[in-house]
Amino acid sequence: MPSPPPLLGSLAVQAPSLAPQLVYVSPTTCHNLSLFKDLLREYRRLDDTITMRLNRSDAQFRDRDRVGSNKKGNVQDLACEYVWKELVENWKRRTEIVDYCVNVVDQSMNEKRRVLEGQHGDARAQRKAQADLFAEEVKRNQVHNELSVERIIRKRSLDAFQSRCRYFTPPMNDIEARNWWNAAQSQEAP
Repeated sequence: MPSPPPLLGSLAVQAPSLAPQLVYVSPTTCHNLSLFKDLLREYRRLDDTITMRLNRSDAQFRDRDRVGSNKKGNVQDLACEYVWKELVENWKRRTEIVDYCVNVVDQSMNEKRRVLEGQHGDARAQRKAQADLFAEEVKRNQVHNELSVERIIRKRSLDAFQSRCRYFTPPMNDIEARNWWNAAQSQEAP
């Protein structure tokens, strides 16, 4: 039996992967900046397609409402709540990855400093240790910059979300979602 055709067009971006890939983030992932940034780029796709996702979610809940399979409530509110939950879950995963990598790179930088401080006498070994420390510092700055990028992306996504979901606020009983809501509005980490 032939394999099903790949999802194309906007549906491919909106629909979850039928075979999601489990990604294990290790110190190696954090030290390989290309891999680290590619991973974050994949996770940021939801934020990049927020308007399209809101449109599709709205249409999906309208269709469910027409056939009577919708929960009680306003179609727009249900669509907004669905997309909001997706956003929060994605923000949490990205924040965990960035925080983990910040800690890994900071720890590596501290180890390189200790090595440099322990180098006495051998000029060649000292230069190599300084070069390693400089390379680690560049990596550290780039990983730390991702924290600022995350705040900007969350704010931009929240602005797009609020332009379509003007009356939506996370439920009072969902404290974590409310924390993300408040943090995105103030451009801070929760």
